[in-house]
Amino acid sequence: MLKTYRKALSIFVMILCATVLAACNNSESSSENPADEITPGEGAAMEDFKAGDSFKATEPITVSTLFSDHPNYPLNTDWLFLEALADKTNITLEHTSVPMSDYTEKRSLLISSGDAPYIIPKTYPGEETQFVSSGAILPISDYVDLMPNYQNRVEEWEIEPFLEGLKQQDGKYYVLPGIHENVWPDYSLAVRTDILEELGLEEPTTWDEVEDMLLAMKEAYPDKTPFNDRFQFNSTLNIASDGFDTMAGWGLGSMLTYEEDSDEFIFAPATEEYRQLVEYFSGLVEQGLLNPESVTQEDEPAIESFTRGDSFVINTNGQTLEQYRTTMNETLGEDNYSIKKIVVPGGPAGQLMSGTKLENGIMFSAKMADDPNFEAILQFIDWLLYTDEGIEFSRWGVEGETYTKDDEGNYQLAEHISFRGMNPGADEDLQVDYGFSQGNWSYGGSTELLHSTFSEEEIEFQNQMHETKELVLPDPNIPYDATQLEQASLLSTPLKDTVEQNTLRFIVGERSMDEWDSFIQQLEGQNMQGYVDLANQVYQENK
Repeated sequence: MLKTYRKALSIFVMILCATVLAACNNSESSSENPADEITPGEGAAMEDFKAGDSFKATEPITVSTLFSDHPNYPLNTDWLFLEALADKTNITLEHTSVPMSDYTEKRSLLISSGDAPYIIPKTYPGEETQFVSSGAILPISDYVDLMPNYQNRVEEWEIEPFLEGLKQQDGKYYVLPGIHENVWPDYSLAVRTDILEELGLEEPTTWDEVEDMLLAMKEAYPDKTPFNDRFQFNSTLNIASDGFDTMAGWGLGSMLTYEEDSDEFIFAPATEEYRQLVEYFSGLVEQGLLNPESVTQEDEPAIESFTRGDSFVINTNGQTLEQYRTTMNETLGEDNYSIKKIVVPGGPAGQLMSGTKLENGIMFSAKMADDPNFEAILQFIDWLLYTDEGIEFSRWGVEGETYTKDDEGNYQLAEHISFRGMNPGADEDLQVDYGFSQGNWSYGGSTELLHSTFSEEEIEFQNQMHETKELVLPDPNIPYDATQLEQASLLSTPLKDTVEQNTLRFIVGERSMDEWDSFIQQLEGQNMQGYVDLANQVYQENK
């Protein structure tokens, strides 16, 4: 099942070479590129816009955009982000603001009615498929020739293998993704390292060593359950699944995993690898090492248990780690504990790390292609999302006002502004009061820029993950059309409910692992094979 980056990239290169040779030998059958029909410099576009250039429209224009309004930093039309953006680029954004909780539903209504703004941000890959057949959204891959910075990043950062998963049945993609220079792992386990030191233990590097650590903690503190988790255990299942060579929790997705040897997809929860993952965590509960309420409880009880010192292990990301510390400074005292986000443990399949260099991105209304400023809008997006200058602006703000840089290029947030644990207690916030580093416009970027907002501790974690892990690429795409997608959804929904419910029942001991074969039979009775067959049929027909 394992698919290394090097192997996938070499396969991609061979396919690319074959495609190019075929195109050269059959030029009469080649299709036109819609981007070639655009007159350079039309409307407010820059006439000779190249990779690395700063962008400024040749005249002021207003561009409509949907906006996912986050409750923690709601839209403020007086934000410095919007004011400075207009000054820099001659682009004024006209917002259709939608509460984040209603964003998906409202976005669908606007697109279906033909009233969607030109720019539709905060779109996760897969969410666009339902709109493709209607022609309401732009096949943006047809127009990336007008985006030199995007093309440069795709080549420089070896993004092409990841773009394969965005392609629909017509071979085009309809979401312009945020892209990272490298895969960015975020979640792992937070561990009380002072307890490790007290017990003479090293940081665990495998899940077997995690079990040994928990046993030692339980022996030393028999009245405590050392591992009490949050996120209803979905994050821990997700991060652990790599080491077991399967998918689970937040990463369960379609439940289909690709087998390279047979060139087909199989149903991951029915595999031996998935059973081993479930059995491992079931064993932790059985030994009193993992609180069974971890799979059902809200986050707050788990956080309170950890920050009071009643448990010693909990799932975390870089931001929540700092939140734990803030609380523990009050409950335990700043000098009475130490915690660390450890490198994700490896499993029976080895030290593996899945992930993607893509994140959510932007759809565009198909109507935008008819606008005389179409090219200018693409140049604007190309600058904002795919240049260091644009990403630095969207993330840090205006140099001299929200941040400064020292002689070595290190960023320093202005003293009166706080962000992600920097300058705690400052009067203003970079997101709330200035509109920078917010999810509608701050996407991807170089590792250096990404790390610029990280603590030294988080940078060390990132580096260790990349140094110790083998990257596993995403599986090949299954490009369902709208009808097939609906059929797959009807088949997968009851299967997923059964998988999720029984995974948790096995873990907490409500169902014995001796009943695993009965669980598989239950899945077969819900037409698991029909779901798998449909996926393989679509995959094979569209390879």
